[in-house]
Amino acid sequence: MTTRPLTPVDAAWYHIDGPVNLALVTGILFTKTPLDFERVKAVYERRLHRFPRFRQRVVERGFPIATPCWEDVPGFSVDQHLHHVALPTPRDTAALVSLISDLASTPLDRSLPLWQIHVIDEVDGGSALVMRFHHCIGDGTAMMALSEVIFDATPDAPLGDLPAARPKRTRPAETRWVTPAIHAFERTARTVLGSLDAAIDVVKHPERVVEGAAAVIDGASVLLAELLKAPDPTSPIKGEFGMKKRVAWSAPVPLAEIKEIGALLDAKVNDVLVAGLTGALRAYLAGRGAAVDSNSVRAMVPVDLRPRDRALELGNEFGLVILELAVNEPDPLERLRATKANMDALKKSPEAVAVMALFNIFGRVPKAVEDLAVDLFGRRASLVLTNVAGPRQPLYLAGVPIDRVMFWVPHPGRQLGMGVSILSYDGMVTLAVIADAHLVPDPEAITTRFNAEFDDLLVRARKEAAAAAARARRRARGPATRTPRRRRTTTKQEK
Repeated sequence: MTTRPLTPVDAAWYHIDGPVNLALVTGILFTKTPLDFERVKAVYERRLHRFPRFRQRVVERGFPIATPCWEDVPGFSVDQHLHHVALPTPRDTAALVSLISDLASTPLDRSLPLWQIHVIDEVDGGSALVMRFHHCIGDGTAMMALSEVIFDATPDAPLGDLPAARPKRTRPAETRWVTPAIHAFERTARTVLGSLDAAIDVVKHPERVVEGAAAVIDGASVLLAELLKAPDPTSPIKGEFGMKKRVAWSAPVPLAEIKEIGALLDAKVNDVLVAGLTGALRAYLAGRGAAVDSNSVRAMVPVDLRPRDRALELGNEFGLVILELAVNEPDPLERLRATKANMDALKKSPEAVAVMALFNIFGRVPKAVEDLAVDLFGRRASLVLTNVAGPRQPLYLAGVPIDRVMFWVPHPGRQLGMGVSILSYDGMVTLAVIADAHLVPDPEAITTRFNAEFDDLLVRARKEAAAAAARARRRARGPATRTPRRRRTTTKQEK
């Protein structure tokens, strides 16, 4: 049977699975109108056919070091991956949370392609669709591009097959498995140099390959400095955990309000969103007795390094940076300013490039070695944080409008106890949290506080902007001129 090796980075994500912490991404969409299961199944069956890895499993091949390979599944059937269920009684939010938490805690069957869909009936009068897939299939950028293939911009879009994808060029086997580590760094540099959206300033001149290679070396130095830092301290969101997960999500926040806060305080949308999360974490940690005023919390943040025109090739092409979350700042406005400063510093850092190169190396070593390296890196943070800009307009699945979309990011390793995802869709933003059920039994406390943070930030931002405008008007008028006081004369009668 024909097999094709996973790229080294995808192999690293395949191996990153732990016995109690799975490298699975779980997404959900809600519809107010019930979904037709057979029609949904037809959509996925017809539109996923152009992506081979959705009908391939991962097998280990080779000696002395077995490497993961894609292998076609004999007699593949989409029926093995789509499941139709009803929300258990009493069919409320608690029942839905319990169902999704159970799904997010359950490993996928490795004898099959590593994805699964559940269509859930009787969710607030409509339906929910939960999709789970292993991270080795693709990263967030790849899966957002895939959603544009699955979902439609109009309710009456035809169900038929889409044009076949162009064949993907693969590297020769000898360069894939024999290339020394320095070539992995060079390959990562080329990836970054070809990117249209990399959040690293050095990519401004993609023709300068030498500068790109230098950036990778600089990134390695930055990464080494990060690894030499003391680990994030144990806290209510960091420590040893078990198999059971618990999920939560916020009420939707209008993107227009986020933009208004950013405009009033000279911050970007991402700065505002991360500051809101940081405030929610501060409140949660303080409520659990943590010393928030004297400690910060670090988050691992993905940085997309993929050219946009290659998103549908799937796979993983992103780096990671470590972001200091200013949970030690009690004032919301100062917390936003500290967040913006930390985010701005990361945008100029080549650390993401070095981390992707590191994963390129991880995929070429035995899993036991990778586990040690991932554990070393993971101790420097307490959570994974990702922010994805989703579709700006409403989408449709099988002719039914999609009301809300969110997802839960994995938090691999042994001590990263929480994954936090922020997704915008059709003018609204949702925060989703997945955490170890023992460490964080109540993630809904974080998502609820997330909404309160924006209410507070918006009020404070408007007041500060009004005060600044008043000061500007006073300066424009100049110093107040004093009218001379007339000397009062006395009358004869007064004398």
